[in-house]
Amino acid sequence: MRALILSSFVAGDPIGGNAQQLALAALGWEAALVPTVVFGRSPAKGGRGRATGPDHFAAMLEDLEAEGWLGCDLVVTGHFSLPEQVEAAAEALRRRPPRVTVVDPILGDAPKGLYVKPEVATAVEALLPPLASWITPNAWELSHLTGLAVADTASACHAARQLEPPALVTSVPLGEGEIGLLCCDENAATLIAHPRLPQAPNGTGDLVAAVFGAELAEGRPPAEAAAAAARAVLARLMPTGGALRIEALP
Repeated sequence: MRALILSSFVAGDPIGGNAQQLALAALGWEAALVPTVVFGRSPAKGGRGRATGPDHFAAMLEDLEAEGWLGCDLVVTGHFSLPEQVEAAAEALRRRPPRVTVVDPILGDAPKGLYVKPEVATAVEALLPPLASWITPNAWELSHLTGLAVADTASACHAARQLEPPALVTSVPLGEGEIGLLCCDENAATLIAHPRLPQAPNGTGDLVAAVFGAELAEGRPPAEAAAAAARAVLARLMPTGGALRIEALP
């Protein structure tokens, strides 16, 4: 199985596209990464990145197409630094669509809000969801994309059903001590809750998008794929233990 990742590369921290490459390799996948920006360490720690120029980014996509990577089993999109990168990615996906496309619309998070350039957010919102099999926003991004408040499971499910592709929503606010994933399409919704840590590391959304996409491409039903993604996150955050609570919703 082959996956193409369009996202950031952070050399010294397990986040972004390189973390997704490692996660997919552990599942037995072959994964190629086209970096949108290159960092030495996480920007959350002060890392200073350099964006991949639009011509270079497009050329890498052309090279990978020549090697048969476009139209592969899975494409996962994540962070973009320039609107031209989004345009090139969308054009490539339209030209050679993969079996499964997972769009992680990396735009921002609470409490900071939008942390990509507004023109990048506009391009992502306009061009990528129509090409997605599934979209994986966090709760803040879901609210940003729909214009609806997301404060709990019910409001998250209502907002997710306003999106054109079905959604796996991360970081859904739950009760005391829990946080969840919400797998939601027009027919069914499943909540996968797990213990909340006082300080979760960056990059868990990257892991969710990659594992969820791989499980979908391997034929798992969406709720099962979401549970597998949650288990992967739990194994990283709580290697000594932690249980999932899975609940079917109306």
